[in-house]
Amino acid sequence: MSRSNRLSARMEQLKKARQKAFCAFLTAGFPDLKTTAKLVTEFEKAGADVLELGYPFSDPLADGPTIQHSSQEALERGISVPAVLKMMTRLRAGGLSIPVVFFTYFNPVLAYGPARFARDARRAGFDAVLVPDLPPEEEPGFQTALRREGLLPIFLIAPTTSKPRSLKIAKASQGFIYYVSLRGVTGARKALPADIASHLEYLRARSKKPVLIGFGVSTPAQAKELSAISDGVIVGSAIVERIRAARGRTGPVAAYVRRMVKAVRATAAKN
Repeated sequence: MSRSNRLSARMEQLKKARQKAFCAFLTAGFPDLKTTAKLVTEFEKAGADVLELGYPFSDPLADGPTIQHSSQEALERGISVPAVLKMMTRLRAGGLSIPVVFFTYFNPVLAYGPARFARDARRAGFDAVLVPDLPPEEEPGFQTALRREGLLPIFLIAPTTSKPRSLKIAKASQGFIYYVSLRGVTGARKALPADIASHLEYLRARSKKPVLIGFGVSTPAQAKELSAISDGVIVGSAIVERIRAARGRTGPVAAYVRRMVKAVRATAAKN
């Protein structure tokens, strides 16, 4: 079904402006849904281009200790898919315009009902869905449901992905391609692998879709460096760590996002 999509529109806008994207990750319900909702609006004001809202899951294979712990706390507080959808509905009704990606493992989708999930996520105001444990070939019915609702499926490419496989994944991914910078799980790192540039060069030479780098990005210097060889960065664990340290205050977390956005924008201005 042909519908306007906020994520596609934003990525095209950035491309025309020769700017790079900053995508911020939040664990839904950590430390609670009220704080999550406040952070969403503050991140938009801070200049984030895209928001990735992670739904907590008990066995998050791609997530490191920081996000695992935040997910566990949210689960212990009774987080649910309906509660997250209701929160997003309220945020959209209040004027939120930033593109939002629903990040989830497939178990919660399966429990909710794939077709129902796609329908309700779109109605709530989500723009895309990222399921790290669901490759493009699996669950074709779910992929069809996403397309029918106008939701964009986003897929991940890892450093260990073969070149033929990476091109296949790039073709299936919409909105942007999520390039995993590390061999391993999410988590802030002091240093990132040296071979990222060559992998990105191969991928970007063969696909016109935006490529955003995630996993391990934690400092403005890293964001600036990686934005120079990609179309933007995704930051998760470093944000979640700051949410924990802030103990319910949102100001310090939003300030960190502003610094990261500034670093990404400064990089883009040179290209």
